[in-house]
Amino acid sequence: MPYVDGFIVAVPKDRLDDYKALASTAAEVWTDHGALSYLEAVADDVPYGELTSFPRAVMAKEEEVVVFAWITYPSRQARDEINAKVMADPRLNCDPASLPFDGKRMIYGGFESIVVR
Repeated sequence: MPYVDGFIVAVPKDRLDDYKALASTAAEVWTDHGALSYLEAVADDVPYGELTSFPRAVMAKEEEVVVFAWITYPSRQARDEINAKVMADPRLNCDPASLPFDGKRMIYGGFESIVVR
């Protein structure tokens, strides 16, 4: 069963085009190094919950939109090997201060699949 990395970030609405460009490059890099799939999606129906919600999780501000994404790999071992290559790939070298999102509010993690259809 595939291994999955998932993450959510808050992106300023006026930087969404910059984010899309970065995401397109990232998708190319990850899949070039062996990821099975790479998907990023912009929030369309994510209400601000009273206790928990996607916007609350990343402390999204009024002028930001939530992006939810995941990358799939053949296994955890493959993920670790692929991510090492990705982190060394010069196509993703950039000044963290120039990123179109606040990396300090990004939530991410790796997950073992339990149901795949």
